[in-house]
Amino acid sequence: MSDWMVTQGSSAGRRPRALSPLREHLRDTFWFAPTAAMVSVFVVWVGAQVLDAAIVDALQEDRDYETLDELLRFAEDAKAVVTAVGSAMMTFIGVVFSISLVAVQMASGQFTPRVVRLFVRSRITKATFAVFLATFVLTLLVLTSFDSVEDPRAVTSVPLVQSVLTLGMVGLSLLLFVLYVNATLRLMRISHVIARIASESFRVAASMPVPVGGQEASGLGAVTAWVPHEGRAGVLRDVHVARLVRVARKHGVVLRLIPRIGDFVVPGMPVLAVHGGPVPPRRVLRYAISVGVERTYHQDLGFGLRQLSDIALRALSSAINDPTTAVQALDRVVQFLAALSRRPLDAALYQDRAGAVRLVQPVPRWTELVDLGFTEVRMSAPGNPQVCRRMLAGLDDLLLLAPPERREPLLRHRELLRQAIDVTASTPADREFTLRPDRQGIG
Repeated sequence: MSDWMVTQGSSAGRRPRALSPLREHLRDTFWFAPTAAMVSVFVVWVGAQVLDAAIVDALQEDRDYETLDELLRFAEDAKAVVTAVGSAMMTFIGVVFSISLVAVQMASGQFTPRVVRLFVRSRITKATFAVFLATFVLTLLVLTSFDSVEDPRAVTSVPLVQSVLTLGMVGLSLLLFVLYVNATLRLMRISHVIARIASESFRVAASMPVPVGGQEASGLGAVTAWVPHEGRAGVLRDVHVARLVRVARKHGVVLRLIPRIGDFVVPGMPVLAVHGGPVPPRRVLRYAISVGVERTYHQDLGFGLRQLSDIALRALSSAINDPTTAVQALDRVVQFLAALSRRPLDAALYQDRAGAVRLVQPVPRWTELVDLGFTEVRMSAPGNPQVCRRMLAGLDDLLLLAPPERREPLLRHRELLRQAIDVTASTPADREFTLRPDRQGIG
């Protein structure tokens, strides 16, 4: 049984898998799926080769040379088909690779470089590349199995099962190619990109534990030791929650993560504070903290808002000048903040199976999330009535949903936006029009 648990709502709910950081890191790579597919197809080919050899041996034992002769004629036809498939697969791989590069370049230039991660994490893209490469490798392996012997009595193997398997892989490749084109075209449309960012953000929020039963991060006691960061400098991508909770429980301490997920850390910088005992051995904390060159969705509550804000800013730039896209990004910003409006924030508390808090992970506060979602867009919005009206409507909606203690940042952004509109509006009529909330911007 796992040594840790998180409290979600009023009961002990979801338990992230122990290898969840590794799983997320593999999702952020492009090499793993094609490599695994090529290794798997080699294993399948070995099995198919054994079956083909067993079929030939059985026919020879029964002296059914007529059937063997028919199989040999089938093999001659299948060889031509397999050869053609091998050449076609290389062409298909080049086409898929070209489409991916064009899509990534367009998305990076028009939306934000951060959305390139969506293409890298796309399951259908990885599956298409993996199946295409696996099919190409399979054709090469099958071609080595064809026997040049024409006498049915001397033949040792006829790649019957292998040829059928190759045709099956070709059919799967064609199906995946159609799905891949459809998925790529969807990802090149900004509305679908924004929706994907929002869904990833909600997935991160759902995985964060909600403190219940009066749990607080303030009663940890004095810090007894610090754990510095060892290794390369980079962005804190995630922490291995299960391992840290297990280590803290074993040594009778509470560990508190000092930087937030997404912060840039350098060697020697304190990353963990130890409460209630001596610092655990460094070897047991090894690989519990992951550092990379860029932020990821995993455990990063603010990364989705960062991308939505970047998309809105890019849309409001003079080079793009697309306020409707900014409105679509604001729609999702309001949706995400509305979902968090009454949720406890500031820290994620992870418990062991006995119910004791063992790991405290800082998360963005409500004010920081509101500022992240609205500040930069608000400063670029004056002069765009569509964006101003949508932001005012979003702030009004959040004021209705948020509890009284969380309304201050919303009121502050509303007042600052009103002041900016007063300065930029050329006439009283334009000012009145721009200050009229509208959920569609200009419906």
